[in-house]
Amino acid sequence: MMAASAETELTPFERLGGHATLRAITDRFYDLMEQDPAYAALRAMHAADLAPMRASLPSFLAGWCGGPRDWWQDNPAKCMVSLHSPFAIDRDTAGQWAEAMRRAIADVAPADVDVAQAMGDVLERMALGMARR
Repeated sequence: MMAASAETELTPFERLGGHATLRAITDRFYDLMEQDPAYAALRAMHAADLAPMRASLPSFLAGWCGGPRDWWQDNPAKCMVSLHSPFAIDRDTAGQWAEAMRRAIADVAPADVDVAQAMGDVLERMALGMARR
């Protein structure tokens, strides 16, 4: 019987670098949203204070990537789609979100490039899936 490689035993959360990497991606993402005029429409959709989202998103991403599921334990009746349903998300703002997230992932440059690319791909599909015409 062949032993499983260490890579296949690790979750995407672990392969990305855990909480520290997800926190860095989140901080870079919100920095881009606040500072880059390319994301002005996306920024305008959000509350003036991004601190609660900066605190929440890394925990969501951790559980979503196979790490600790604290976000779901703290928010048992919530999901990302329902949390965003009040917003008039169109393809442009969904695209801005996806682009800012891809840039944040690239800027942080997790060691596992394949998992980082897959994360960006799935998050982009999720963002575009929230867009309404």
